[in-house]
Amino acid sequence: MKVKIKRLHPDAKLPTYAHEGDVGMDVYSLENYVLKPGERRNFPNGFAMGLPNGYGAFVMDKGRFGNAGISVLGGVIDAGYRGEYNVDLINLSDTDFEIKKGDKIAQIVILPVERAELEEVDELSETTRGKGRFGSTGI
Repeated sequence: MKVKIKRLHPDAKLPTYAHEGDVGMDVYSLENYVLKPGERRNFPNGFAMGLPNGYGAFVMDKGRFGNAGISVLGGVIDAGYRGEYNVDLINLSDTDFEIKKGDKIAQIVILPVERAELEEVDELSETTRGKGRFGSTGI
């Protein structure tokens, strides 16, 4: 599948797959920044993409960030969006986290999606899980 991408900033490093078979493309920071504990910040990425209808881009955490208490907020990009991609990060740790220009700050996974046709009903079918919520299967 080919996806069109447009560089919006001359210093932007376009997303890349690190290894054959990787699902997510690495997304890079355009700037140096120290994310303080509890701070949330938007990082523009300097590119836009033209996804075809029937696909979505999902911005996901990088493994090393999760280990450091840094998380991506939000992250669903619709096929019709043609603006600049960006990553919202939050520092959930109690220490500063340094991000350098060119660092990998998230990954984008492009997936096929379907539009659901909703049908309102009085009852839903029974399942073994039923109304069980988080932790319903035990530890």
